[in-house]
Amino acid sequence: MKKNTNLRSLAAQAVEQVVEDGQSLSNVLPPLQQKVSDKDKALLQELCFGVLRTLSQLEWLINKLMSRPMTGKQRTIHYLIMVGFYQLIYTRIPPHAALAETVEGAVAIKRPQLKGLINGVLRQFQRQQETLLEAFAQSENPSLHPSWLLKRLQHAYPQQWEAIVEANNQRPPMWLRVNRNHHSRDAWLALLEEAGHKGFTHPAYPDAIRLESPLPVHALPGFEEGWVTVQDASAQGCVTLLAPENSEQILDLCAAPGGKTTHILEAAPDAQVMAVDVDEKRLSRVYDNLKRLGMKAQVKQGDGRYPAQWCEGMQFDRILLDAPCSATGVIRRHPDIKWLRRDRDIPELASLQREILDAVWPYLKPGGTLVYATCSILPEENSEQIRAFLERTSDAVLSGTGTPEDPGKQNLPAAEEGDGFFYAKLIKK
Repeated sequence: MKKNTNLRSLAAQAVEQVVEDGQSLSNVLPPLQQKVSDKDKALLQELCFGVLRTLSQLEWLINKLMSRPMTGKQRTIHYLIMVGFYQLIYTRIPPHAALAETVEGAVAIKRPQLKGLINGVLRQFQRQQETLLEAFAQSENPSLHPSWLLKRLQHAYPQQWEAIVEANNQRPPMWLRVNRNHHSRDAWLALLEEAGHKGFTHPAYPDAIRLESPLPVHALPGFEEGWVTVQDASAQGCVTLLAPENSEQILDLCAAPGGKTTHILEAAPDAQVMAVDVDEKRLSRVYDNLKRLGMKAQVKQGDGRYPAQWCEGMQFDRILLDAPCSATGVIRRHPDIKWLRRDRDIPELASLQREILDAVWPYLKPGGTLVYATCSILPEENSEQIRAFLERTSDAVLSGTGTPEDPGKQNLPAAEEGDGFFYAKLIKK
């Protein structure tokens, strides 16, 4: 089997596992990438991310071109045809190559008898491409978002929802965080430019640099030595607000994969940091990040709802709670979120956030700071969550992030900005 023949069928299998089995693409993709050559890994990623970004359009096209859906064991063919459509609409792969390779994908998934069907549907699409794409643009929901999410965005952001949808449908920018213990941001930016690449600073986040175009990490000056970390600008805003200081006891709750833990230690190298996450497997990433940056923190597996089980009776000067959320602010990085999340998840997540907030607040010292953050853009998880917390928590005061009536600071995703992110800074009286 030729390696790149396999590529389209692997992409189809990955998308099928996300859509049909509810698996996360970040779990599904890495083992499949091991099956292809290094030069093909990027194309496999592009096909998987691209199909999931445009899934509702590709689904609409299949329904127009096929009289009945592929079901059961033939279902992978449904997604293989989507991979074919995606290449023809969105990539520079020559159409004849896209067609031939996609048709060959049927052999890789042991359905050679369906090569004719795939070929026929893709050629029919080629003949009608312009008309079909125009018809989709005039269809009921051409937003590439599920209707439940679109309704929530329209309700929460009557003026901005179209810009949010457009940003979600773009490829994300690549943001970096410069380790200020090695270089100032501007000094590292000069090293980047010496290496022949261009970057831009952020007006609000002092360690952040946006690359003009994404690069592999080995092309970043000093990546292995810990000079720089890949982290979205909005995620860096958490530590800017937290303002950690040396010798303080600091809790990073829901810490995996460790980007914020290491950022705290870059800002305050002598702070005592406890990094806690409920997911034992993801904690290995925290260890990896600490090791690459040559840092130490106390890393623990634990549930934020039950701090008594893991915090050893400690009280903290500062707590960063990056709460579990719908991740609706990072759709451009994780397009599978659109199809994995359900409307009913939102109240459930809001309830979990409330439990964690109430459970961890007693472990903050009087005068201490808690930063509540999510990578969501839905008010139920954000401003409404904090407003209700302030109403029921007499010793909590909002600091520098909104008003008690409209608490918090909400970043929305935009082409040259960070991801969608919410922050509220709370001080204990």
